[in-house]
Amino acid sequence: MSRVCQLTGTRANNGMAVSHSHIRTKKLQQANLQQRKLWWAEGNKWINIKVTTRALKTIQKKGLGPYAKSLGINLNKI
Repeated sequence: MSRVCQLTGTRANNGMAVSHSHIRTKKLQQANLQQRKLWWAEGNKWINIKVTTRALKTIQKKGLGPYAKSLGINLNKI
């Protein structure tokens, strides 16, 4: 599977590593993805999902169902 958040769609960012002598080389800044088993109250089941830590923080605040609904994600298909 690719390194993409299944809720927000966050993926790697292209960046530059800058050395002390200011030599710039390309690098990828990967998203902080975690594999989690989350309880979905509306569907009354557990969901295995790969999400970023930023999305996990928002899930703790809003809840999994309302957050997925605001993003337009159907949790039945995950």
